[in-house]
Amino acid sequence: MAKGGVRVEGNALLLGEGAQVRFMRTLRLPETGTHNLPPGLGEFPLRRVEDYPDTVPADWLAKGGVMLPVYLREAMWLSFGGTREPTALQVGVGKVCAVSGERWTGALGRRPQNYLVLPRQPWLDGINSGTGTVRQFVAVPLGLGATVEGQVTGEETAGGVQLQAFPLGAKALERWREEERARTAGTGRTRGVPYGSLPPGGLAGGGYGAPPGMPMAMPAPMAAPAPGGPPGAPAAPAAAGGPLRRSGGGPAPQAAPAMGLGVGGSMRQEVYRDDRKAKDWAAEPAARVFVHLVTPPAWRRITGEEPPTSPVDRAAYTKAGLPWFDYYDEDAADLAPSDTLGQVQPVGEWLGADEAAWAQPAPGQVAPLGNGPRPGKPVQDGDW
Repeated sequence: MAKGGVRVEGNALLLGEGAQVRFMRTLRLPETGTHNLPPGLGEFPLRRVEDYPDTVPADWLAKGGVMLPVYLREAMWLSFGGTREPTALQVGVGKVCAVSGERWTGALGRRPQNYLVLPRQPWLDGINSGTGTVRQFVAVPLGLGATVEGQVTGEETAGGVQLQAFPLGAKALERWREEERARTAGTGRTRGVPYGSLPPGGLAGGGYGAPPGMPMAMPAPMAAPAPGGPPGAPAAPAAAGGPLRRSGGGPAPQAAPAMGLGVGGSMRQEVYRDDRKAKDWAAEPAARVFVHLVTPPAWRRITGEEPPTSPVDRAAYTKAGLPWFDYYDEDAADLAPSDTLGQVQPVGEWLGADEAAWAQPAPGQVAPLGNGPRPGKPVQDGDW
């Protein structure tokens, strides 16, 4: 694997030298109809698995990565704002590609395309299941068959979310940097933050994911823990790179309920086709990470922290006149949907009908959206 690795900055994952990913809380859409982009309601907190060797399950330590707390049937989207250099990002849900519907692979593929092109792709809200649409990511437990993994592969063994980032090859990257220098020469400023990014502080700055003046529906995103974890949490392993041990010789921690991603409602969102040559991308990934999804009780037991409050009521949000969003990039081409992912059914087929109230946003509530790294804590990778 190329240099770079994975680092955690606050609640953001930095993959390699160029890509940044945040996991965003959002409103869960009705499972019928096609909808506008729902808002971001703050970031999911991220913690490194290796910081909790005494309380996470042993198989999590073996896989490494990070974890985040999520409620049953809570929806999420991935924000790529802050990505600084072109990156081919693979997104797996239970080791099923969210773009192609094929099983997870360590290599980039073009037929079908099994990755997103950042920063052209500003975000991803769900699986590539329709023409110009995706079906929303929704958290469900393993074992019911409701996850994308269960419906595509017939088994549920991986769960979680998997990310793998490929940078441009050396020659293509140098060409891109030269073009950027020429484009910004004489402007007195560098390239702006890509669409879909959040300003420092999350909701305060406006834009998709941060409606101006929106009341906080939950506590502010928690900061990353201090070295060794938050107060009261187990200390991190003493020897970097050494074997992980359980202090005191006590019993192994409880198994945590396994969670994965199923799908919910459909929304208007394109997954963009790569217009670069395949040879432009590096042959090896710069970084990969396994993201474990944790139930709130398990989060509390593992980290000693309170999880965020339960998701905001979508009807109350809409009735309050707060914005939904619509995004269009006239220069980008939509990738053909995956036939496999098009067959995935929403979680309501397993968990029962969605009874939550729904209020259609008024036309004025739909807002159109147009066309130097800090050091972070490295995340340990493992065998998955």
